[in-house]
Amino acid sequence: MTDSNAAPLKLKWSGWTDRGKVRPNNEDSFLGLRFDAHEVQHLGKFGDSPVTQTDMAFAVCDGMGGALAGEYASKIAVEKITKLLPRSFRQSASGLSTGFADILGELYTQVHRALAYLGASYEECRGMETTMSLCWFTPGWVYFGHVGDSRLYYLPAQGGVIKQLSHDDTYVGWLFRNGKINEREARTHPRRNVLQKALGGSNQFVDPQVGAVGYERGDIFLLCTDGLTDGLYDSGILDILRPAIARSPETNPARLLVDAAVAASGRDNSTALVIEIA
Repeated sequence: MTDSNAAPLKLKWSGWTDRGKVRPNNEDSFLGLRFDAHEVQHLGKFGDSPVTQTDMAFAVCDGMGGALAGEYASKIAVEKITKLLPRSFRQSASGLSTGFADILGELYTQVHRALAYLGASYEECRGMETTMSLCWFTPGWVYFGHVGDSRLYYLPAQGGVIKQLSHDDTYVGWLFRNGKINEREARTHPRRNVLQKALGGSNQFVDPQVGAVGYERGDIFLLCTDGLTDGLYDSGILDILRPAIARSPETNPARLLVDAAVAASGRDNSTALVIEIA
C-alpha cells in the first residue's frame, strides 16, 4: 500500500473501559495481542508497534447474563482468542492453506461452544452470552469478525467519513441498514438492545460476519461496545477521534471517547479500542 522508500507502517492503539453510572460491575472486556509463529504477547492499554514482522489482533466483548455470568462470558471470549488465533497463525506458517474466513469462523464457533457448555453445566453461568468484535491486522490487510451489537468502525485517511463495517445483530439494526429508520430513530427504538445473535446462551449455531479491508497510513479503526454508541452519535465519534489523533502522542483517544459517552449517557458499560495506521 506504500512505496518502498516510505517508513514501515505501524499500529498505534489505545483502549479504555468504564462501568458507567448505573451498572454495579463491568461486563465488557477488551484485548490486544501481538503474535507470530513462536510467541504471543498481551498488549497494554496504549502503545505502538510495526506491523511487518508480527500480526496483531484487537477485540471487544460485551457480556450478558445473570449475576456475574456476563462478566465471565466476555473474559472467557478474550481468553479463547489468545489461545486460538496464534495457533491458526502457526498452522499458516507451516504451509496449511486456511483462509481467514475459515480461521475466524472456527474461532467464533469455539467461543460459542465453550460458553454454551458452561451455561448448560453451571447454574451460576446459565444464560451467559457475549458479543465479540475482532480485528486481525496483517501486513496490508485487516480481517474482522463480528457477532452481536458491539461495533467496528472504519475512518479512512481520505474522505473524512466514518463507516460502520459491522452489522448490528438486532432487528433495529436491520431496519437501519435497510433505510427504514434513521440513526436517531434507531437510538430511541424500544427494541434497540434486543439481540438476534450472540455467542453462548441457547443459540444452537453461530454465523459470524467476517470481512477484510485493505488499509493505508492515516486510517483509523474503532472497536466499541454499545455503551459507547448509546452516548455518542457517529458524528460525535468522528468529532472526537480526528482531533484526538492529531494531538500529542500521550493522548488516549479511547479514553476521550469513553469519558464523553459516559458523560452523555452512562447507562451501560462503555469500552473503546482505537487503532491508527501510522
